[in-house]
Amino acid sequence: MDVQADEVAELQRRGAVQLVDVREDHEWDAGRIPGARHLGLSELSAQAGSIARDTPVVFVCRVGGRSTMAAHAFRRAGYDAYSLDGGMLAWAARGLPLDPPDGTVADH
Repeated sequence: MDVQADEVAELQRRGAVQLVDVREDHEWDAGRIPGARHLGLSELSAQAGSIARDTPVVFVCRVGGRSTMAAHAFRRAGYDAYSLDGGMLAWAARGLPLDPPDGTVADH
């Protein structure tokens, strides 16, 4: 159910996946994956209907704990849902792009 950062980047480049970042506002503001959508974990269930069911969704957090919980819940609800393995730390470690370009991965 976890997807590696390089694979997520390729899927995103092809437009074959939607990325949903479930981190807190300050984490999102520090640095995020370009093109990702921000829906904090606390608002996720209320906004579930706004996430397309016909496109796989990859949830993103700092290290993978929160995104794994989100992916499990959405899989149970019938979504094709995954978690970014290693989270934003893995994404940044692979040298993949951040928004803003000088962005960082914030602490929890």
